Amino acid sequence: MKKLIVLVAVLILVGPTIGLVSVATLMNPAARSCGSGSLAVGSVPESLTAQTRDGRSITLNKNQLTHAATIATVGAQTPGVGREGALIALMAALTESTLRMLANTSAYPESANYSNDGHGSDHDSLGLFQMRSVSGWGTVAELMDPDYQARAFFGGLSGPNRGSPRGLLDIPGWQLLDPGAAAQAVEVSAYPDRYQNFQPVAESILAALTRPQSASAAGFDEAVPETSQVAFPLPEGTYTKTDSFGMRTDPYSGESRFHAGSDLAAPAGTPILAVADGIVSFAGQRGTYGGLIVVDHTVGGERVTSYYAHMYKAGILVTEGDSVAAGQHIGDVGSAGKSTGPHLHLEIHPGGADQPAVNAEQWLAENGAAGVAGTAVTTAVCTPERAV
Repeated sequence: MKKLIVLVAVLILVGPTIGLVSVATLMNPAARSCGSGSLAVGSVPESLTAQTRDGRSITLNKNQLTHAATIATVGAQTPGVGREGALIALMAALTESTLRMLANTSAYPESANYSNDGHGSDHDSLGLFQMRSVSGWGTVAELMDPDYQARAFFGGLSGPNRGSPRGLLDIPGWQLLDPGAAAQAVEVSAYPDRYQNFQPVAESILAALTRPQSASAAGFDEAVPETSQVAFPLPEGTYTKTDSFGMRTDPYSGESRFHAGSDLAAPAGTPILAVADGIVSFAGQRGTYGGLIVVDHTVGGERVTSYYAHMYKAGILVTEGDSVAAGQHIGDVGSAGKSTGPHLHLEIHPGGADQPAVNAEQWLAENGAAGVAGTAVTTAVCTPERAV
C-alpha cells in the first residue's frame, strides 16, 4: 500500500503533461482485470523451444506444455486473472520446477504414489510451484494435483486457501507490479530476481497454447479482404510520441523491459483510427491493456493484426465481428489499464496476433500510411452506428 501511495504522489507531481492514472482504478485493481477471452486454450504442441531473457535455450516437451495448458485454463476460469495473471503463473512454474509436477520422497514418501514427472529435493516443497504443505498450501494429495496448485497460486475468493497463504489475486495492486515481482510476491523465494528471466519463455508458451479471438471464431469468413490503404491511427497534429518500440525503462518499476508497442500521447477522447481495412477480432477489457481493440487485416497479401490499447469502456466504438475501413473512427484515446496518462499504445503483428510485434511506426512508414510523411489523414465516412 505504501508503494501505491508513493506512485499516486509521483503521478500528481509529474503534472498534466502525461495525465494521471485514475486513483479509483489504482485502489481497485480488480476493476481492470481482464476476462478469459484472451485465454482460449487450443491444442498442445509436441514440443516448444524458447529462449530465456539471458539467452539460454529451453525445450519443453508435451507433458510440460500440458501442465502449462492446465495453468492457462485455470486462469481463464478464474475471474480477475486474465492473460497477464496466467503469464505470471507460468513464469513462476517455469522457475520453480520447469513446469514439472515434482514429488519429494525425502520429505513425503507418499508423494511418489501420485502421478509425477520426477522427484525434487528442495526442502519439503512439492509440485509445479514448489508449494509447502507445512506452510498451509494444502495436503500432499492436493499439492500433487496440477489443477489444485494452479488454483492455489491464483488464490482470490475462489482459491482454496482464502488468502493464507496469499495467491496472486490476494496481492494488492499485483497488476501494477513487474511480472517477476508479482511472481515473487506469491512464491516468497530467497532468489527473487530469477522469475523475470523466464518471461520470454512464458510469453512463447501462451502464444503457442492460446487462440486469440479471430474472424473464424467470431463466426465470419477467416479470409480478410486486402486493404484499400493504410492510415495513421491518430489525426495529424493531435499527438506526441512518448515511447518507442524496444527496450525501455518501465515507468512503474524503473527496470529495463521490452516494450512491444509505440506510445502516442493525445488528449483523452482523441479519435483512434483503424490503420487498415479489416475485421474486429476483439473489443473489450484485457488486463494491463485496459480497453483494447484488435483488428485483423490483409496488407500486401499478408495477415497483419493491429492492437489499440488503453481506451476507457465508453471509448470502444466497435464490437467483435465488425468490418472497419482504413481511417475509420473505432475508438477514443483513454488511460485505462497500466497507463500513466492518456495515450494510444499501438502494436502491429505481421502474420497475426500470435506472432511477435514489430516497430509500429516503422511499419506504418514502410506501408505508406497517411500522416507519417506529413500528408493529411482521410477519415472514412463509414463510422459505426451506435445504439441509443
